Order: sequence, then structure tokens, then C-alpha cells
Amino acid sequence: MSETKPNSVADERGPPPIEAMKELSEPDPNDPQNWTTAAKLSTYLTICFYTFLANVNGSNFTVATKAIVTEFGVSQTQAGELVCFNVFLFGLGNVFWVPLMRVVGKRPVYLISMLSLAMMNVWSSRASSYDELLAARILSGFAAAAADATVPAVVSDMVPPQHRGHYLMIFHLALTSGLFVGPLINAYLVQEQGWRWMCYFLAVAVAGVFVVAIFTVRETTYLPGRARAAKRTPRQWLSLTLGYNPDASFGRTVQDILCNAAYPQLLWAAFAIGISVGWNIVVQLTASRTFTAAPYSWPAGSLGLLSLSGLIGSVLAFYLGGRLIDIISTRYTHRHGGHRLPEYRLPAIVIPGVIGPGGILIFGLCIANHTHWIGAAVGYAMQAFGVAAISNVAVTYSLDCYKPLTGEALVIIFVIRNTIGMLLSLYAADWMTRQSPAAVFGEMTAIQVASLLLALPLFAWGGRLRDVTARYGPMKRFQGDI
Repeated sequence: MSETKPNSVADERGPPPIEAMKELSEPDPNDPQNWTTAAKLSTYLTICFYTFLANVNGSNFTVATKAIVTEFGVSQTQAGELVCFNVFLFGLGNVFWVPLMRVVGKRPVYLISMLSLAMMNVWSSRASSYDELLAARILSGFAAAAADATVPAVVSDMVPPQHRGHYLMIFHLALTSGLFVGPLINAYLVQEQGWRWMCYFLAVAVAGVFVVAIFTVRETTYLPGRARAAKRTPRQWLSLTLGYNPDASFGRTVQDILCNAAYPQLLWAAFAIGISVGWNIVVQLTASRTFTAAPYSWPAGSLGLLSLSGLIGSVLAFYLGGRLIDIISTRYTHRHGGHRLPEYRLPAIVIPGVIGPGGILIFGLCIANHTHWIGAAVGYAMQAFGVAAISNVAVTYSLDCYKPLTGEALVIIFVIRNTIGMLLSLYAADWMTRQSPAAVFGEMTAIQVASLLLALPLFAWGGRLRDVTARYGPMKRFQGDI
């Protein structure tokens, strides 16, 4: 009986085909969708805390209007420009940060942005003239923009569609908390130490987050075309080159961003969110002017406490504007044979679509008639609820419509959003001078309701519209993937 010889050819080729196929079928541990919950949360929560500070940076001078007018001898409108132009660059800066993110990855973009924002706040704190302070505020808005439109792209990298609404609500909660907790912190700093300490505080806080982010923020850009690698070590995750994509183009991404303005769904989201954010800035600036003057004559610290009502409203929106979106979308999906459509998220806008505009009207009527502050606080909370929930519904809907262009789609939304916010808040004071506050806030309410009613044709004919928009612009490149 002859002895069987080993198959030397098979030995040289490695494992049998079945084992090789099994290895390839196993989930890649470096894919963000397969990370542990701890890895996802450490990355995401660090980024969201930076989003919080970036929005504190955008809203801080809403409580320092009187101090700026007194120190630099400028008008109320000029003092408001420190907020308005910062908000504008907070949106426009994404035209730079998102294309850069596509090329070098998300981790280096966040670290560079954090360091830049800390430096701009040091400059703001040492400004010796109004023009110098305005320049520093504009550049700080540009630096902070990386904490805005890039974040939903991180969620899209890490989280499956059925859970994105809930995760994105954490982002919007961080965003709105910055808008409402920020004035509370800054108001007491202005009252006790002067407005420059607002900027010192932000410089130190952002620098602290930068140090933490070095160790906690992983690169979420995943390039599946690359050769499969072993599970990365904590040291390897510190690399700044993991997200580098030599095939990405900065110029083409900018072009894609601009072309996205031709997609009606994104324009609707931009106007709906922009009007909500714009009215929120108007509410904050109006509160600052009203409650620091007679008959209220509040100190700056009390003005900050009023902003807590806005925080309460945004916290209440966490479920109704987050988890509820996923629940409604999933139920519609089950009813239609398991086929998920972006339009299934839109019915969730009904609740904030009633509460938000109602809050604007209540706030305006209370201000116009100098009622007890509690009425204005209730209106403040209701419109804050609307800002958080409306923004989350519109953003998650946009993500579902244009998944291949997550970052680029959101940039055009946020650029238009912040442009609208800047223009509305910049001219609101003159608008109220020409008309009564009651009339202005009534018109604001009507404009917001009209912007939200545009969701009805999107719900009815959104599928057909997406089929049409897939034939032109940047989505034409991805027709085979959707």
C-alpha cells in the first residue's frame, strides 16, 4: 500500500477555498459599522461636545450686546453683527471643511478645527477695537464650522439607517444646548468678569477637548476598496492618515456642493431649518434688548437664566424629534412590505410644526405687551423645541434622499441655513422699528408655517422627484448604487 503524498500545491496556496471565503465573509473590525459601542460613543460624544462648544461660540455675544455698545461706542446693530457674521461663516466654512474631509479624512479636520477655534478665541479676548473683534469673530465662525455639517456624515459612517434619527438627535441636542446653555454660562461671565472672559473660557474649553480628541476621536472614513487589514491597535487609531483618499478631489467636492442647490429636497430642508434658526437668533437678540431695558432691567445673569427655557424645549425634543422619527419611519416601512423610503420620516414634522411656530407667536405677543417673563419663557421653550425637532427631521430626510452625498448635501443645507439666519437676524431690529413687535412676530410665525407646509408635496411625490433628480448633478454618478 503506497503512502499518500501531501498536496504541495495546495499547501503553497494557503487555506482551502471554503476557509478563505469564510474569512472574507466575516465583518471587518475596522469598518465603523462594526466597532464596539464604546468605540462609537467615545468618538461621537467627543465630536458632539465640540459641536456644543462651537455653538456656544456662535451664541456668546447675544448676551454681551450692552457691554459691547458701552465699551466700543457702536450701535445695537453693529453689536449684533458680531453674532450675525459669525453665524454666516459658521455655515460658509463647511464649503472648505467638507471637501478637505473627503480628501484627508475626518480626524485631522476635527483636530485642526479645534486648535484654530481655540486660537481665534484667544485673539477675540485680546481685541483692542471693534473691527479687530469683528475679524476675530468671523474667523472663529469659520474655524467652528467643522463641527457642523461634518457630524451627520460621521453618523452615516457608523450607524445603520434605522437608528440614525436617534443618533442624530444627540448631535442636534448638542447643537441646541450650545445655543441655550451657552448664553447662561456667558451671561454670568459677562456680569462677573466682563465679556472678554467669555472668549477666555471658550479658548480653554476647546483646547481641553482638543487634547481629549487626540485619544478618543477615531477616523470614521472607511474605504472598502483597500486591502483587508488586521484589527487596528489603539496606537494605530492615532494616525492622521487613515482617512486619506487619493481618489477624492477637493475641487470636485466643492462643485458637488454647489450643484446640490439644484435638488428641491435639499432646498426645502435648508429653508425650513434656516427659518427656524433665524427666528431663534431673533428671539435671543430681542430678549437681550428687551429684558436688560425698562421695565424689566435685568442683569446679564438673569438673561442667561431665561435661556434655560430654550434648553428645556430642546431636551423635550430629544424623543419626539429623534426616536419618534425612527419609529414612524419603521412602521411605514413595515406597512409597505419592508421597503424603506426617505418620505416616511416627514410625518414626524407635524408635532414641532405646531409647537415651534406657536412658541414664536407667544414670545412675540408677551414681549410686545410687556407681560410677566414666564409667558416669554414658555414661548422661548416652544420655539427651541421646534428648532431642534424640525432640524433633525429635515436632516435625516436629506440623508436618506442623498446617501452617497451625505457631507456635500448637508453643506449646501447649512450654508443656506446660516445665510438665512444671518439676514433675518441682521435686519430684524430695523423690521421691528418699522412695525410693532407683535406684527413682526406674527409674520415670522406665518413664514415658518408656510415653509413647513412644503413638506406635504414632498411626502406625496418625493419618490418621483428623487427619480428625476438622480438623472442630473452629482447624483448621476451614483445611479447604479441607489
